[in-house]
Amino acid sequence: MNAPAPAAEPLRAALAGLLDGLPPKAAAQAVERLIANYRGTTPTHTPVLRDRSDVVAYAAYRMPATFEAVRAALEAFADAVPEWTPGSHVDVGGGTGAATWAVTATWDGDRPVTVLDWAEPALALGRDLAAANPALKSAEWHRSRIGAALTIESTDLVTVSYVLGELTDADRGHVVDAAAAAAPAVVIIEPGTPDGYARIIEARDRLIGAGFEIAAPCPHSAACPIVPGEDWCHFSARVSRSSLHRQVKGGSLAYEDEKFSYVAATRCPVTPAPSRVVRRPQIRKGQVLLDLCGPDEALHRETVTKRHGPLYRAARDADWGDAWPPEAD
Repeated sequence: MNAPAPAAEPLRAALAGLLDGLPPKAAAQAVERLIANYRGTTPTHTPVLRDRSDVVAYAAYRMPATFEAVRAALEAFADAVPEWTPGSHVDVGGGTGAATWAVTATWDGDRPVTVLDWAEPALALGRDLAAANPALKSAEWHRSRIGAALTIESTDLVTVSYVLGELTDADRGHVVDAAAAAAPAVVIIEPGTPDGYARIIEARDRLIGAGFEIAAPCPHSAACPIVPGEDWCHFSARVSRSSLHRQVKGGSLAYEDEKFSYVAATRCPVTPAPSRVVRRPQIRKGQVLLDLCGPDEALHRETVTKRHGPLYRAARDADWGDAWPPEAD
């Protein structure tokens, strides 16, 4: 999941020049405040994105990372349901629409798309950006309270990315239940932190309770084998750093890794991964150590050595978040 993807280039092109006219100090201050909200644990009852400056800073700073995380989750989901393509999509709390770009990068073709968010400035900018994406030119952008009052029209796919952490416990439950009632496929992404993982596990349990099967990342729909408080399940997507990233964070690397947790669930027939690589593979002389979550509802380590031939070469190419073993093997 770590390699930067050409799929992000259309979005980057649409974002180019977005900061023109916005003083660098104002952009940096807006980003710092948004980072505090993004990492915080206090639910809000007002939109996190307040005005055009906030939205421009968010889009330039966060959209590429959100896009890469959502796209990685969607690709894992698509691998588990290879014969399925969403005929319609609703993005809950979609803001400027990064998840809609990720859906169009995962599945070809046009489909009805609706973005729901409570921040009108985010919707307005998302609408402007979508004009550069032919698959999103007919998308609808609606202001909607994301919480207990949320209603979602029937659709094929609902995405909820980086939203649950902004909500109260009760509102989180309602949003997940509304998504489950509206669509046969639900993909939820949260930050790759212990708190973000806890929200994903809560959502996962609710989806299973509603009759869904887990398509990814888990190889099963049983209880997560991770002991709460001891570890958390998360993955990583590589993101090319913008000038705003470098301005706010400093450093010289051309990229950074976005850590995220996710669950993809469906009512459709599903073939989950045999096992999932849940930590960065450790490559040593003549062997590769893979930490795996397996279908036996347990975590285990597999050592692949040169004597395994093609499987060893596949292990050397394996990445954090990949299915294992590769389909060809």
